[in-house]
Amino acid sequence: MLDFLQFDAFLTRILELPPVVLWGFFCFSNFLENVFPPWPGDTVTVFSGFLASSPGSPLSFVSVVVATYLGNLLGALVMYFFGERILHFLKRSRFPFLSALYQEENLHKTLVWFRRYELIVVLLSRFSAGIRFFVSIVAGMSKMNVIKFVLLYSIAISLWCGILLLGGSVLGANWNQIVVMLSYYNQVIGLIILCLFFYFLYQIKKKRNTKLT
Repeated sequence: MLDFLQFDAFLTRILELPPVVLWGFFCFSNFLENVFPPWPGDTVTVFSGFLASSPGSPLSFVSVVVATYLGNLLGALVMYFFGERILHFLKRSRFPFLSALYQEENLHKTLVWFRRYELIVVLLSRFSAGIRFFVSIVAGMSKMNVIKFVLLYSIAISLWCGILLLGGSVLGANWNQIVVMLSYYNQVIGLIILCLFFYFLYQIKKKRNTKLT
């Protein structure tokens, strides 16, 4: 009961904020999650869907959709245009395991693979925070047509964020149920990515040992 009262008081304060402040925050949140994956952007997106459907909300559902789309697209484009610089920075850095990932041979193979499957990769990238971060970078590195990238990423935004916004709007006060499901979803996706990462490192080490022998 106490938690409900605290959230109700919090919601009241949120609804009292100027619409431009709320809109700017939701837009920036979606931007930030594309350039800083640890940011809980999906949770904020679900909450924005709930907020837009709340009685007395200063924001319409359409305005939240626009903020979500613009924020995501701007964030993805920033990573796209600065992808090459970011990859060169990582390549020069001495982070654990990254030196193997950014060797010229491996980088070339990654870009060739991406160009072959760029359509499906960009479409699915929005469904995982870690993946969408790197896909935008690699898209810029591979010099993928920017218009094609924008169109594909826009479709991806519509699919994933549409689910989150509609879920938050439809569930109303129970919007946090989606956050719980997202937590399990992200854990599963994270485990899959981690397994693929270590498998990739294993293959690199295996090839090195084969060349030495």
